[in-house]
Amino acid sequence: MVQRVALLAIIVEKTTAVNELNTLLHRYAEYIIGRMGIPYRAKNINIISIALDAPEDIIAALSGAIGRLDGVSCKVAYSNFMS
Repeated sequence: MVQRVALLAIIVEKTTAVNELNTLLHRYAEYIIGRMGIPYRAKNINIISIALDAPEDIIAALSGAIGRLDGVSCKVAYSNFMS
């Protein structure tokens, strides 16, 4: 399986989804290179970026699961680097 480097851009609008989001990220922890979270208090949202090095199907599964959480949106940017 081809490994890809990707960046997940996540916006959390409902804090009730935070526990489910953290559970998902913990489940895929072996693929996470790094994580940065920014609380945007003026808009009452959280902006999270997750750097991944994982097979394409794993990235798709994680981003799909995150996107199905209520009050959470997720987009993926893929690097051209493949291994």
